[in-house]
Formats: sequence, C-alpha cells, structure tokens
Amino acid sequence: MNGGPSSARDWLVLAALAGWALALPAYASEFVTSLALTCLMYVALASSWALFCGTTRYLSLATAAFFGIGAYTSAIGLEHLPWAACIAAGAALAALVAAVMGALVLHLRGTYFAVLTFGMTELIHHAVSTFEKQVTGTVGRVLMVVPEPGTVYLTVLLLAVGAVATSIVVRRTRFGLALAGIGADEQRAQTLGVNTRWVKVAGFAMTAAFAGAVGAAMSVRWTYIDPVTVFNPFIGFQTVLIALVGGALTLWGPLIAAIVFSLLAETLRLQVPQLYMMTLGLLLILSVLYLPGGLASVRWGDLRRLLRWGARRG
Repeated sequence: MNGGPSSARDWLVLAALAGWALALPAYASEFVTSLALTCLMYVALASSWALFCGTTRYLSLATAAFFGIGAYTSAIGLEHLPWAACIAAGAALAALVAAVMGALVLHLRGTYFAVLTFGMTELIHHAVSTFEKQVTGTVGRVLMVVPEPGTVYLTVLLLAVGAVATSIVVRRTRFGLALAGIGADEQRAQTLGVNTRWVKVAGFAMTAAFAGAVGAAMSVRWTYIDPVTVFNPFIGFQTVLIALVGGALTLWGPLIAAIVFSLLAETLRLQVPQLYMMTLGLLLILSVLYLPGGLASVRWGDLRRLLRWGARRG
C-alpha cells in the first residue's frame, strides 16, 4: 500500500525526533542522558507492544520475559561476540521463544491469554534462576565486558526509531491490515482468507524481537544482572500501561506516553517514592474512564478550551 501525506509527515516527525535525541548527549548532563535512555527504552517497548497487542487486542504480559531473555543472551555472549551480534542474538532468541509461546496460547483471547503469558513469564524467570543456581552456582552475573555508554545510548535510540518506523511501515501493509482485521473481528478475517494463526504468531514474534533487543542493550546499564532484575514484571506492566494510556491503537501515543511516564516516574521516585505506584494506577483509571483512546486522542482545540475554562475558574 502506498503512503499518503500523513505517511510523509510521520517520517518527517520521526526524523526530527531522532535527530534531537541523537544530539542530546552532546549538551545534556549525565542525569538527563540517563533519563533519555529510559525514555527511549520504553518508546521501543511500548511502540512494538502496541503494534501487535494494540492492533489485535491480544493483551500480552510477556514483555518482561522477552526483555530478560535478551538481557541474559547479551550477558552470556558479550565476552565472545561483537556488540551488534549480541543485540541480534537477543532479538532472535526472544522471537523464537515468542513463536513457540504464540503457537501454544494464541488461540486464546482476553483474560486467558493475558494470564497465560504472565504465567509463562514467571516460568521462564524461575527456569533461568534454577539454571543459574544448579549449573553456574550463582544467581546473578557480573558483566566484565561492556561497551561505552555512548554506544549503548545509540543502540537503544536505533531500536526506538526502528520500532516506530516498523509501526509506520506495517500499518500500511497487508500484514498490518490483517492485524487490524483480527482486532476488529477475527472470525470475519478468517472468512476473508487471512491466515490468522500465522499472522498472530508472526506479529507476536516481531514484538518479542524488539523487547529482546532492548533487553540485550539495557543489560549492560546495570553491569550486574540477576533474574529478579531483568525478569521484573514491572517492566511488562509499565510497558502495557504506557501503551494504553498513550493510545495503543495510535502511532505516536505510546511514544508520547513513554516520555511523560519516564519524566513523571523519575520525579515521583525522587520526591514522593511512596506515591509512585498509586499515581500510575490513578492515571490508568482516569485514562480508561475519560480517555479511552489514550493521550493521542486529545485534540488541541479541546485542550485549549479546557485550559481557558480552568483559567476562568481560577
């Protein structure tokens, strides 16, 4: 399918944002650069999650599993493989696991699918923990060989740009239409000739590949990893939260929400850490009740009217 003016506009916006993010480390402090790295991580995770889960309405809670698989792949391979090969291996292994997982559980929908993906995440988590204890005799790994911080930042930036670029491209292809058809009415999509099983497994594996690549890149940020850290369910929950609040059916909603949430999370952790999770839960409730389409559904005209109304009330 050919892109129209909106497609060209999307590419221009993406290029502008990527250029700004690329130049950021040159003039920003280490703290700001670290915060930008977190933003880029969740842009990649939420955008790739929304591409499959938002479009098909399959609520996956397995992001943490794919992230952890990528992190451990990188931790094991860094001493023997180049950096780019570690990232590719993390993405490939996560995609392979997702393809197997998808073939087993993607015939389910709704709560059953969400619970099973979360259960499989915990299964992988405990399997890695058991392997570490019985085979290596330890629970965590110290990363002795790590790339420069600039290399890590550039890698995560490329993954974030790649996730958004993939969303732009896929949404305008037959594969993207098939994903949307599954989300709208899966049985009808089947009657129209869509191989829904193959499309779902391929889409799920594509989402997992980005999560695995991000996990492989971010593992060196900690220099020491263990299963509790990289298979943390919070990574998956926050990815889902960001995508839903931003607008899982939109292109830019997850990106906007990733930036807002990263800034909000850092502020709350420093100022009022005890209110952090409560605030995230409240935002999700308010978004579901009053912004079912996410932040991306807010129109500037409505926002200006709301601000003028608030100013008059004040």
